[in-house]
Amino acid sequence: MNKLINHTSNLYSLDPKKTIQNNIQRKKKILDRDPQLFQGVPLPSWIELSLIDACNRVCSFCPKSDFDTAPNTYQKMTLGFIDKLCSDLKKINFQGAFSVCGYGEPLLHKELIQIVNKLGELGGVEIVTNGDPLKPQILREIYESRTTKLIISMYDGEHQIDYFESMIAEAKIDKDFVVLRNRWHDETEDFGVKLTNRVGNIKIGEQKEIDKNRGCFYTSYQLLVDWNGNVYLCPQDWDRRLPVGNVMIENFFDVWNGKILNKYRKKHLSSRRDIAPCNKCNADGKIHGSNHAKIWHKKFKIFNNL
Repeated sequence: MNKLINHTSNLYSLDPKKTIQNNIQRKKKILDRDPQLFQGVPLPSWIELSLIDACNRVCSFCPKSDFDTAPNTYQKMTLGFIDKLCSDLKKINFQGAFSVCGYGEPLLHKELIQIVNKLGELGGVEIVTNGDPLKPQILREIYESRTTKLIISMYDGEHQIDYFESMIAEAKIDKDFVVLRNRWHDETEDFGVKLTNRVGNIKIGEQKEIDKNRGCFYTSYQLLVDWNGNVYLCPQDWDRRLPVGNVMIENFFDVWNGKILNKYRKKHLSSRRDIAPCNKCNADGKIHGSNHAKIWHKKFKIFNNL
């Protein structure tokens, strides 16, 4: 079994900062590599898919904790959409990776395995889950699919380490296939996550000030696709009021290299966040994607420093 993005072993720490750094390093090999080009355009290396608009948990650092902001609608992505997306990506010889996470808990989608297997024909696929729906049989099915890494965020406490390690042993799978992330910390430790305000929807914890003069690389290397094909700038945008395109009714490459996304890229690469929803965002935006940003920077003939 070829697990393409099995970069690191199953390391976790009780130090939340260490956990965050492990997560950043795991993605670095894909997100910070030299970009793939199509017609002179840097293609995304990371596509995040939100399969279902529902989660079984309510976490205070997640917009799902506010029903008015992010209600559970239980609407879900279809296999027909996945077929269309994969067809578009094959036409541009896409060689990036996928993250199955988004605005809901992916294991609640009953066709998860079929979706992962279709995506896995094109690139690596990570699943990010809270682990609640997992049982040994389900874990085994995920392992035998084209999933390349299963990320389990643990919210309840240290006892979950033994719980999931026992499940991994019972399922008889490679321990390196699973990453256990500690997320049971309190507000003083930012809950064990790289806490951001999700474009103004989260105000708890030690939040950075919004800097409208800070650049951002998100739009240079990745995008997020919602259950209905709507494309959003990045996983920080929990307002979901301004889709930059829809890959269910438009060609993927036309959206990726379209006027709306390029408008945002030019602003981001000119160190400007003076347009919604970015004017409410305090995310770093430069953790990954510098190599992609450099090519876009040159393509747009922007002369400021990145």
